[in-house]
Amino acid sequence: MAVTLDQTIEHRQRNWLGAVVSGQTFWVLIAVILACVFLSFATDSFATAKNLYNITRNVTFVAIIALGMTIVVITGGIDLSVGSVLCLCSMVVAVTMNAGYSIEVGIAASIAVALIVGGFNGVLIAYLGFPPFVVTLGMLSIARSLAMVVSNNTVVFQFGPDHDTLLALGGGAWLFGIANPVLYMIVLALLTGFVLRWTRFGRYVFAIGGNEHAATLTGVPVRRIKVAVYMISALSAGIAGIIQTGWLGAVTTNLGAGMELQVIAAAVIGGANLAGGIGTAFGALIGAALIEIIRNSLGLLGINAFWQGAFIGGAILLAVLFDRIRNFRQSE
Repeated sequence: MAVTLDQTIEHRQRNWLGAVVSGQTFWVLIAVILACVFLSFATDSFATAKNLYNITRNVTFVAIIALGMTIVVITGGIDLSVGSVLCLCSMVVAVTMNAGYSIEVGIAASIAVALIVGGFNGVLIAYLGFPPFVVTLGMLSIARSLAMVVSNNTVVFQFGPDHDTLLALGGGAWLFGIANPVLYMIVLALLTGFVLRWTRFGRYVFAIGGNEHAATLTGVPVRRIKVAVYMISALSAGIAGIIQTGWLGAVTTNLGAGMELQVIAAAVIGGANLAGGIGTAFGALIGAALIEIIRNSLGLLGINAFWQGAFIGGAILLAVLFDRIRNFRQSE
């Protein structure tokens, strides 16, 4: 039986729509929309311009790091050090500028530190065969300790001659009143999505997460890609650290403590599979948005903030359950 072009297009459209609707990211997006609608009616302060501005700005720091974490998770790895790397990079840019150097030097030093940390993690994991959990858990402690050493465990709130420039970089709103961190997040998300979807590097990342042994046999430079992936993860934490320094106007050595759990949660809730092979940049943003809305809504609804961890943990379990059900249905 002959198949017409129109039938072929219609079949592909149905397959595309089915894939979207069955995807975890789609349902998380629906949950975010429903939560926003509910909170808009349940509270008087959720839908205000000031609160929405705070939500969009606060979500960016977790979202930016979640973009890098998603790439790591797609390869089947994990990076527990991102919160400490954020703190270390924040402290490096703050101390460097406090010493009288320009903002360009401070940012360059911070990014260099992030790449070195990520490269160190990647080499141990890819070339020496260390488990990602162990390596990044160790770096979590090392990076936090180095931040204390660099600052002598003090609060840094003076950033030298470019003090105001750094504050504007992280706390300003240069375009249509949109907070600068949000603009950075959008640009980085588009870049990450393009890399994962349209580049050879992105295909290699998914190939490693799908079947590392098969990827090696087909000529994928698995070790180099893994090193690059962990450098990207650390770089995303470093960028978030620089932005957050400008937003807060001060850096302490407890900055980013526990943030790795929120970042991993954002990636997993957004559809990344901890077993590897699945994940999107858009999913990382949606996962981060849901976490921030949960955090924001607790205060507005008068719920004890200590319940935040329980709600986020429950969201993670639901995300994993959704993935298990989907895999079970596909196996049938």
